[in-house]
Amino acid sequence: MASPPTQNPLGDPWKRTLYLMTAAQLITAIGFSSIFPFLPLYVKQLGSSRGFGVEFLSGLVFSVQAVTMMLASPVWGSLADRYGRKLMVQRSMYGGAVLLLLMAFVRSAEELIVLRAVQGLVTGTIAATNALVASVVPRQRTGFAMGMLQVGFGSGVALGPVIGGVVADAYGYAAAFYVTAGLLLVAGLLVTFGVREAHVPRQVLPLESPPWLAGWKEILRAEGVAATYGLRFLTQLGRMMLVPIAPLFIEILLADSGSVNTFTGLVIGSASTTATASAVFLGRLGDRAGHRKVFIGSVLAAAMLYFPQSLVQSAVHLLFLQAAVGVAIGGVLPSLSALLARYTVAGEEGAVYGLDNSISAGARAVAPLIGAAVATAFGLRLTFVASALILLIAAAGALWRLPRAVAADPAI
Repeated sequence: MASPPTQNPLGDPWKRTLYLMTAAQLITAIGFSSIFPFLPLYVKQLGSSRGFGVEFLSGLVFSVQAVTMMLASPVWGSLADRYGRKLMVQRSMYGGAVLLLLMAFVRSAEELIVLRAVQGLVTGTIAATNALVASVVPRQRTGFAMGMLQVGFGSGVALGPVIGGVVADAYGYAAAFYVTAGLLLVAGLLVTFGVREAHVPRQVLPLESPPWLAGWKEILRAEGVAATYGLRFLTQLGRMMLVPIAPLFIEILLADSGSVNTFTGLVIGSASTTATASAVFLGRLGDRAGHRKVFIGSVLAAAMLYFPQSLVQSAVHLLFLQAAVGVAIGGVLPSLSALLARYTVAGEEGAVYGLDNSISAGARAVAPLIGAAVATAFGLRLTFVASALILLIAAAGALWRLPRAVAADPAI
């Protein structure tokens, strides 16, 4: 009698890839987010070699990375479709490890900003990971897969700032960069030796325009894709414009200003934790009921939860409302990623998610500036109202522009 076939403990090959990439996403998210809490303080410690103000340089150290990533991501995405998505994941992780290590040795804030600009050009782990996973996961399971990746990312963002702050306080800023570089190296090795990719290069037709430009035009012509990119920009804009406002608002709410940094980290961590907890459930729900419906419901819920935040008088109330927003965001982010997979054809994942990452980076670059402008003109509280209105516009745009069904998935 023939022996029964050996069962793979990780199930189907695509599940193995998904679980390994979720672990890699977790590690890299911890690494990158661990430096966020003290970057402005590191800028202050380094000082300027050209006499620029600390506030200006602190803003630039965040925005310059988003701008260069916005420019580079679509190009890397198109190269992924031609040369392999695993290769692009390795590029982003190993490149990030080298650059973060170099940041420990800079001598001025200007040198740090230059390295942050290069980081934006070289890294982009989220887009590379999304493209790799989307290329191997069955289309009807993309909601679950993107939810799993959101779990990895959200858990890392919740843990990273705490780890980075502890290491920086105990051993100095340089040590935190060493730890971050080490984490990215570990994630890269996990992908290198754990993930297998049977890549088939996408056929590129000879055209007068560059192949990558022709690929973008083809993607944007697909029904629903341009609308989904627009919704990605609006949702990122609505969320990220609160980044420079939250610490200032929390400082007003708290009687003891000495705990502002701790409480701000707690607010960010709570939202990331609840988004992580809801992402897999809402991703699975999208696979069954349709990602369009889940996105609309989630973004409407997030908008409604931002409105009362403009009225809170207690920091604890703000904490609970932000945690509730995180639950809704857990449905917004993976739904858009899943919709992109459903609206496009196999073989385009690198270009699709490269453009997606570019649009997200563009929103991250301008959102803090818009948030600061609204707060200056109308006050800190009205910034929450502005975020809610932007998310309401996103919900209306989804109702108006997202197709109700596509051939690949009638449930959308």
